[in-house]
Amino acid sequence: MTKAQQITDVLTHHGEGCGWHPGEQAVKFVDMLAGDVLTLRPDGGADRLHVGAVAAAWRARVSGGMVVATERGFALVDTNGAVEWSTQAWTDTSVRMNEGACDPLGRFYCGSMAYDARPGAGTLWRLDADRSVQAVADGFTTPNGMVWSLGGTLAYHIDTPTGRIDCYDFDPELGLVDRRPVVEVTGGDPDGMTIDADGNLWVALWGGGAVHCYAPGGELLHVVEVDARQVSSCAFGGPDLDRLHITTSREGLGEGDDPKAGALFAAEVGVRGVPLRPFGG
Repeated sequence: MTKAQQITDVLTHHGEGCGWHPGEQAVKFVDMLAGDVLTLRPDGGADRLHVGAVAAAWRARVSGGMVVATERGFALVDTNGAVEWSTQAWTDTSVRMNEGACDPLGRFYCGSMAYDARPGAGTLWRLDADRSVQAVADGFTTPNGMVWSLGGTLAYHIDTPTGRIDCYDFDPELGLVDRRPVVEVTGGDPDGMTIDADGNLWVALWGGGAVHCYAPGGELLHVVEVDARQVSSCAFGGPDLDRLHITTSREGLGEGDDPKAGALFAAEVGVRGVPLRPFGG
């Protein structure tokens, strides 16, 4: 068991989506419902970039800058922080984007969910390098934590209310096929997820005050304790990808409740991560 250390003040209301941006050599994360992407500074503060009503998830672009999942679509941000292109995937204002990641072909997947978390309202969307958008799966409630296996032949995904991690076979032409459960998560609701260089899955536990590491076969390998209950995402960062960064959230909490919620945490866990796959556009 490892204890995570708080490395920033409370910076976010609903912190999410942390990851390492190799071009900027910096940890980025989002204050989702504020619509901001934050870049961690060496002094423990963060620079904010406002991209819209919601900034749900981001990934680096091969051309520089980043792709961001916005409230109801996607935006491409250049190296100067300007939004150079955006699109809306749907018009229903009761539904927003939530979490995303890129596949081995550089396509950005992001899941949507209803603001009121009504069951089955979520869809998995895909933005291709040519800027086309399509829905690839539906029937989700709170889609979260998407990662691909080290070899790129499997995709792991979470629909939080199921309490588990599911696995798909990944086919470059067919996409995600043969969904099946592989890990039953205990101790909290599974939220964001990352993968390490050994192929093990690190899962943020919303309501559980922890991150769990599971083998793909379901064995619990490691626990990281966090001094905030609503742990929302985790990702390896630093030049050597050897530090696990962890976001937390104040969403739904009262003033004075869980005082460290909304801060960024980090832990040394004895393994390294792998680079986040970038968007190809």
